[in-house]
Amino acid sequence: MMADLTSTATPDFVTVLSQAAAAYRGQKDTRPSPEILVNALLQAEKAAKQQRLTYPFESLLGRWRLCFATGTKKVRKRGGIILGKGLYVPKFVPIHISYNANLEHDSAKGEIANQVELAPVLLNLTGPVQYIGKKNLLAFDFNQIVISLFGRIVYNRPIRSPKIQTEDFYNQSIAKLPFFAFFLVTEDFIAARGRGGGLALWIRET
Repeated sequence: MMADLTSTATPDFVTVLSQAAAAYRGQKDTRPSPEILVNALLQAEKAAKQQRLTYPFESLLGRWRLCFATGTKKVRKRGGIILGKGLYVPKFVPIHISYNANLEHDSAKGEIANQVELAPVLLNLTGPVQYIGKKNLLAFDFNQIVISLFGRIVYNRPIRSPKIQTEDFYNQSIAKLPFFAFFLVTEDFIAARGRGGGLALWIRET
């Protein structure tokens, strides 16, 4: 079912995530600690599974700035992974992700762009995406890299062999592709778990 966690009484984890987004934008003085924020993300993920929330691809379209990420650590004895402590992304290194789609032709296909800026260098990766709405799963693949220096493109090349075209991506098994499993999507921020197990929070670029 499609639901909006903020439409009724606001859960505590939504409040925490909203505070983090506002503080990152400079609208609030105090931001939640990484430990509190990780706990809020885990609560949001649990709630999404319990309520079987689904979000349309349209709700992800736009430009988002990475606010917080955890990373993971491998556990040899247990043969699994555990979450890292997490950290707020330094503001002097803006990292943006954006999603675009031609919804008139296929509501589950589109493009992704991941941009990292470390002035005066700008790195931009682009490629196709496909979205599985029933699982809130967005698979992607980067196939083009562009590097700019002082606003001038100095490198623009395909990442993989020219023989591998975008259409080949859509024939790939999701299990073989990098992906984000989104568990909370609002007008202001989105949160997901990556294929590697880490959690991330993005805020809408204003």
